[in-house]
Amino acid sequence: MTNVLRFSDVTYVRNGRPILGGINWEVDETQRWVILGPNGAGKTTLLRIATANDYPTTGTVDVLGERLGTFDIWEFRNRLGFASTATARRIPANETVRDLVLTAAYGVEGRWNEHYDEMDTRQANRILAEWQLTDLADAPFGTLSDGERKRAMIARAVMTDPEMLLLDEPSASLDLGARERLLQMLSGFAQSPSSPAMIMVTHHVEEIPPGFTHVMLIRDGMAQAAGPIETTLTEENLAATFGMQFELSNERGRYAATARF
Repeated sequence: MTNVLRFSDVTYVRNGRPILGGINWEVDETQRWVILGPNGAGKTTLLRIATANDYPTTGTVDVLGERLGTFDIWEFRNRLGFASTATARRIPANETVRDLVLTAAYGVEGRWNEHYDEMDTRQANRILAEWQLTDLADAPFGTLSDGERKRAMIARAVMTDPEMLLLDEPSASLDLGARERLLQMLSGFAQSPSSPAMIMVTHHVEEIPPGFTHVMLIRDGMAQAAGPIETTLTEENLAATFGMQFELSNERGRYAATARF
């Protein structure tokens, strides 16, 4: 097994305020991690550091075998896949879904004067089909529903066959049907042996797709627990993370949590 991410005693301070404290974490290429915790816990900061979009205040981070701060992130643009709402906001509204996916090959947002060969086009069309976007290939990004936008951004993130895929709240704001459709697709992708290591941030255990193998629960920048999901996602650890008691259930690989009254 190859290690694709390692945090060693990582802290992060912003404007004098501690955001992360003493994070030790390792991810290997076969693992699919969920980062679970309340608002403001530090989950998105973890992803920003893991994607080399930010740097720790103290500690070290190794990404795909390279020490963060010693390499040019531009050289890594095709090795990491990242999808988030913030990224989606930067996409031009008139960009077609096909061009949205294609431009990932150059790591740019918005088609300009790049040249794409037949291999790029075939790859984009294959990914559009995998994420059920073929019928929307020529549609402007600005006309898509929330669920379609989420799938389009994930399709863009996997265009370059990344070695690690990071998703920041991929099912947030979706209605029930769109959420379940996306989670079904993420579950299939996670369970494929050809898929890369995956890290997904969420607030809700109900949004964990079957096939994810590990979980980190984080509160106030500190990891409350981390490890295999079957033994780590427990009522006790949820209580420590969210500050209240829950009843946790698992049916056919789907988790649900309700407050214990």
